[in-house]
Amino acid sequence: MTEKTSLQYRTEKDSIGTKDVPQDVYYGVQSLRAAENFHITGLAMHPEIINSLAFIKKAAAITNCETGILEKRKAQAIVHACDEIISGKLHEFFIVDPIQGGAGTSLNMNANEVIANRAIELLGGEKGDYSLIHPNDHVNCGQSTNDVIPTAGKMTALRLLGGLKKELIRLHEALSEKAEEFDHVIKMGRTQMQDAVPIRLGQEFQAYADAILRDIHRMDKAMDEMRTLNMGGTAIGTGINADEAYLRRIVPKLSEVSDMEFVQAFDLIDATQNLDPFVAVSGAVKACAVTLSKISNDLRLMSSGPRAGFGEINLPAKQNGSSIMPGKVNPVIPEVVNQVAFHVIGNDLTITMAAEAGQLELNAFEPIVFYCMFQSIDTLAYAVRTLVDNCVKGITANETRCRYLVENSVGIITAICPHVGYQKAAEIAKQALQTGETVRSLILKEGLLTEEELEKILSPVGMTEPGISGKEYLMKKAEGGRL
Repeated sequence: MTEKTSLQYRTEKDSIGTKDVPQDVYYGVQSLRAAENFHITGLAMHPEIINSLAFIKKAAAITNCETGILEKRKAQAIVHACDEIISGKLHEFFIVDPIQGGAGTSLNMNANEVIANRAIELLGGEKGDYSLIHPNDHVNCGQSTNDVIPTAGKMTALRLLGGLKKELIRLHEALSEKAEEFDHVIKMGRTQMQDAVPIRLGQEFQAYADAILRDIHRMDKAMDEMRTLNMGGTAIGTGINADEAYLRRIVPKLSEVSDMEFVQAFDLIDATQNLDPFVAVSGAVKACAVTLSKISNDLRLMSSGPRAGFGEINLPAKQNGSSIMPGKVNPVIPEVVNQVAFHVIGNDLTITMAAEAGQLELNAFEPIVFYCMFQSIDTLAYAVRTLVDNCVKGITANETRCRYLVENSVGIITAICPHVGYQKAAEIAKQALQTGETVRSLILKEGLLTEEELEKILSPVGMTEPGISGKEYLMKKAEGGRL
């Protein structure tokens, strides 16, 4: 028996023609055609954009009912169907690929058909009987793909950015705690991978925390970019086929039902044509990825070795590092963060090019923008979570190793320079490198400075805070913690 004869079908019709649709499914002919046309990623639609679409359709049905355009009984059935989707039901019937042609029409119609068929059932009808609830005339009333899809994209991005921001706040707190914990640990600072001047390990971690704080502020700005909607603009922003009362009420109603803060764009045509807000958001996410990747690079370097590298910090051992080298443990958590960052940076370029490629009154490439953006935000949030829980919280300092590298480095010669002159300081540095003697011993040997003078000048703590001696540092620590 063939598959077709073993299943029951209903026949649906669209502008292309008729098509058999499995009787028990909630999607319809347009969704099925799209699923057959677009075998691109093989992935399901992001659940948050499905929920966003349900919120939009719910707000539209309520607004159309309040303005007298949609019969109350039909509106209630649509709202009930939307609430079921928001609760997580019926998601399996969203069958279109995330990457699709048509500016998202396939996704919009998938939502219209699923909601319509569920609403039909609620009214006692059979799926496909669109005389009761029609996907276009009722569920999509007053709307177009061209205001629904960008709105759904913004709603989804806003929710995902909120999740990313929470993880970044956790990372900022974890780094700040490590900055406090490591504030007394003196180590060698490096520029261009060469010894520079001393720095406290706590200062390095505080710098990481401050950089993440900037990223958090960027997330706030990015979230604001997503609050301006073109709902009510319909096809190209002129509001064709949208009732005037609906146009005024739809965005406030959407804010109400979704419990999110939105405003309607002042220029609906501009908001329909241009995707630059998504480029701005992607830029903020990319900047955050760059920050995270740089921090991960530093963690890998400082933990390198552990005996033949820097060996200044220890990362938590999470798994075996080699199938052939016993005992080897790799910095797998920073490595995965690096890889996520590379992916986010690539997605940002895709989003940029897709936004640039729009023509005239509409950009047809929103599906790839959303696919890349949601992927970037999601994966970055997961990467931050694992960085906090599986790495940062468990980092420890090799204090003795850090101090040893400082005391045996020629980098401290920089502090000597104002007292003996650049030329003499350079000679001392060169001699220290050639002989292996310390800078301190060479200075004393040549009688350039006294022991007391050197003690004050070469105080590692004093060299990490402008104008503060080691004694003053300890006093301030006793008074109030980290400087």
